Amino acid sequence: MTETRHSVCALDCPDCCSLLVTIEDGRGVKLRGNPDHPVTRGFLCGKVAQYLEREYSPGRLLYPQRRTGAKGEGRFERISWDEALDTVAGRLKSIAAELGPEAILPYSYKGSMGFLNSGGMDLRFFHRLGASQLDQTICSTAGAAGLNKALGVRYGTEPEQFRNAALILAWGANVLATNIHLWPFIMEARRNGARLYTIDPHRNRTGAASDKHFSINPGSDTALALAMMHVILGEQLYDADYVARYTEGFDGLRERVRHWTPQRAAELTGIAAEEIVSLAREYATTRPAVIRLNYGVQRSERGAMAVRAIALLPVLTGSWKDIGGGLQLSTSQAFHVNRAGLSRPDLQQKALDRSARVVNMTELGTALTELRNPPVRAIVVYNSNPVAIAPNQNAVLSGLRRPDLFTVVLEQFQTDTADYADILLPVTTFLEHTDVYFAYGHYYLQLARPALPPPGETKSNVEIFRLLAERMGFADACFRESEDDMIRTLLDTQHPFIKGITLEELDRNRFVRLRIPEPFQPFAAGGFGNSDGKCHFDAESLDYTPPVESRFGESSLRAKYPFELISPKSHDSMNSTFGHRDSVDRQTARLHLNVGDARRLGVRTSDQVRIHNDRGSCILMAQVDDTVSEGVVCAPSVRWAKRAPDRRNVNALTSERLTDAGGGPTFYSCLVQVERIGD
Repeated sequence: MTETRHSVCALDCPDCCSLLVTIEDGRGVKLRGNPDHPVTRGFLCGKVAQYLEREYSPGRLLYPQRRTGAKGEGRFERISWDEALDTVAGRLKSIAAELGPEAILPYSYKGSMGFLNSGGMDLRFFHRLGASQLDQTICSTAGAAGLNKALGVRYGTEPEQFRNAALILAWGANVLATNIHLWPFIMEARRNGARLYTIDPHRNRTGAASDKHFSINPGSDTALALAMMHVILGEQLYDADYVARYTEGFDGLRERVRHWTPQRAAELTGIAAEEIVSLAREYATTRPAVIRLNYGVQRSERGAMAVRAIALLPVLTGSWKDIGGGLQLSTSQAFHVNRAGLSRPDLQQKALDRSARVVNMTELGTALTELRNPPVRAIVVYNSNPVAIAPNQNAVLSGLRRPDLFTVVLEQFQTDTADYADILLPVTTFLEHTDVYFAYGHYYLQLARPALPPPGETKSNVEIFRLLAERMGFADACFRESEDDMIRTLLDTQHPFIKGITLEELDRNRFVRLRIPEPFQPFAAGGFGNSDGKCHFDAESLDYTPPVESRFGESSLRAKYPFELISPKSHDSMNSTFGHRDSVDRQTARLHLNVGDARRLGVRTSDQVRIHNDRGSCILMAQVDDTVSEGVVCAPSVRWAKRAPDRRNVNALTSERLTDAGGGPTFYSCLVQVERIGD
């Protein structure tokens, strides 16, 4: 028999696609995008279109396992679920009794974007235990801080409105790789005469397909935005009525940007002064003009300031008034669900009579090797692969090798991190469990029921933490709730964007638009997140200095390490999710170098090169081309380190230095040296 079932892609992507799964005799044989979903529109990215290969891969983890070799060797033996759960619960109890529960650290991110499996029963469990809390900074917190400072709330232009734009700036946004379902709306706009410009240190596929590409020096985006403001204000191109009605502090902003001339910005950004002037004029005088700002911009030491400065541009021009104008970084804050009711932070009071300490996930290496009072004695990893994705990789590895560290990993495949587990637990994919999904690139709440049966003895995160809570003796009623109970709690809110959306409606329709106007223009008439509804420029704190690890940063570092390394998302992977694929490994094993730099280094395409700094080194294969400027090298991420000849990826080079706000990682503020290996 053949039937079609619905699902939702749970991977960390703004598109959050609605899926259709074709089932024949109980087995999934085809996966496609739902044509009825207003953003998915019947197609999938190349990564997820092949997801059934992952679903049925012989590499799937199907049974609980216990480590038998040394940490990192990846040797395990099969055990029962009872033995695995008893072992985990017993060790957590003993560690909590000896050192206090904060000696236990959960480590997770958005391997699943589902509310239940990434912020539901798991957080209830760790809150009730009194474990250290994880500050989930690895991706977007700097951008969130910058956007909140600029606009007061994280709303953005609907993707459907991009079709109405006359000018689109993809700023740090490789749409074709990381936001593919925005592309048809951009193409529709271009067919109607719109222009697409890209601003990025790497001329990726989106840059190659654009009408004009601006190759900017890494981490200098704030300087470009300030210079654009200089032109817009100096030439009276701003929307005076909008600014007067809906902003505060305009005179201070005018004074602040007076010294940010295009000539000054040109020296820092590598973009010619006349090009900056032309871009500013065109942006300010074209209606509608929209900016697709993505998170690449905020992975610099000055990342929060960059997002803030860029987000002020549509405020100055009043483009929020236009259908198809404004800016999109994230739509996530519009999903005003009852997160506290789902995750139950109040449960910490039972274990500690206070809130537990907070550990920044970007500083995992330091946490595992230096944190005291108490030290981290157990780590539970799920929805993440920190050996591959965390900065300061050598410190992370040193911590995970500690003989006194008890490590539990919930995984679908034997990743780099899984190799260090003491207990390895097999988990379901998003096609095999119930969950509810928000998006950060559109405004549709979605429900997925299991489309396929779980293979082997795999269990969902929800079920695993429910069973662990039982073994820990947690008698609270919330640990006995079903997934449907949890969803109803999640939807129990009076916020007008969510109020009235029910589980039954989600079950019927699969996706539901938030209760927002159509079209949604959040700042057309003010409505910013400050108490007065206005955008506060706060210009006294708006400025730019180059990152320490940059061409204009610390001179002694630059003398030793003359190249600025960026490691943007690869086209064929999703962070480290598909690192088991040979095609992904080939792409993430490359280092793009400028032709001039390669000539000076004596490097040709396909040569092995070693890139290094004081933190470590890794070996990659050279790709000599014109996609980066001189002084910049680009390594698509994230490679499984175990597949590299030296068992390292680029995060052996990145630091734990944090962003200017939000506590985020500075992956793209990284100085390195490059040398050819061999004769």
